[in-house]
Amino acid sequence: MNTRTFGRTGWNVSEIGFGAWAIGGGQWGGADEKASLAALHAAVDAGINFFDTADVYGDGLSERLIARLRRERSEPFYVVSKAGRRLSPHTPDGYNAANLTAFVDRSLTNLAVDCLDLVQLHCPPTEVYYRPEVFAALDGLVKAGKIRFYGVSVEKVEEALKAIEYPHVQSVQIIFNAFRLRPAELFFEQAARRKVAVIARVPLASGLLCGKFTSTSAFPEGDHRLFNRQGAMFDRGETFSGVDYETGLGAVERLRPLVPDGATLTQFALQWILSFDAVTTVIPGGRSPEQVQANAAAADLPPLDARTMAAVQAIYDDAIRPLVHHRW
Repeated sequence: MNTRTFGRTGWNVSEIGFGAWAIGGGQWGGADEKASLAALHAAVDAGINFFDTADVYGDGLSERLIARLRRERSEPFYVVSKAGRRLSPHTPDGYNAANLTAFVDRSLTNLAVDCLDLVQLHCPPTEVYYRPEVFAALDGLVKAGKIRFYGVSVEKVEEALKAIEYPHVQSVQIIFNAFRLRPAELFFEQAARRKVAVIARVPLASGLLCGKFTSTSAFPEGDHRLFNRQGAMFDRGETFSGVDYETGLGAVERLRPLVPDGATLTQFALQWILSFDAVTTVIPGGRSPEQVQANAAAADLPPLDARTMAAVQAIYDDAIRPLVHHRW
């Protein structure tokens, strides 16, 4: 597994990380804890040393499973969590020192550690990024020894650009995939200039870029891919990257001929992301050892050539850009 430098932290993290939303169950139609733990072990076996989770994934189940993994393995790895989405209502005023401390304390308990490697604001309202006191509160948590570093998980490029104006923001987690190209414009340039790590989330557009769905595919009742296509529960961009489902299926068919021999569409989609130097790590989910192993193998593909990169861009410009580019 290749590694990349994680911003200014001094960490070297695996190019392919592990996104732990799905193993928490929640909006993914439930989770099998035994299978989830097996997937986590497969990640370590594959050389993955970067795990992304959140306190709300399965109401803490995802964090607790990672804590168990740490007890069962001797290999060192990094765990980054998130805070803020436990707020109800989810408003800017809720992002204060008292609440953030409480959320971090809960994650410390779930992960069974004395200090979190890194905590991220969990897609807060845009106004939060314009409140210096929120980032001062995070500085206070660093000084208190509860977190080593902090970053943000964002919905919009605007939020990412504002966040990295704060000098101690070490990372930005942002949706980036073949159906969401806007971050590769100004944001990637600015992140590289400021030595901010970039975590590419939702890399497979909620599974759409795996190429296994059809117009008749069914999703469980509790799966966000069924109930959140229009943003009924949270930001629409979280589900299929905000792309209309049928339009996405059509674009996937146009991508298939670009996949190199011996690779899957999933691996192609992940390698496409890794073709951008500004990206530090990409965090696909995995609910079985087989999924995790296949994801990790994407790092072994040769870099995509300029012709292939241009072809992906052309498909985006034609079919996807009008739907998403101006929104996120």
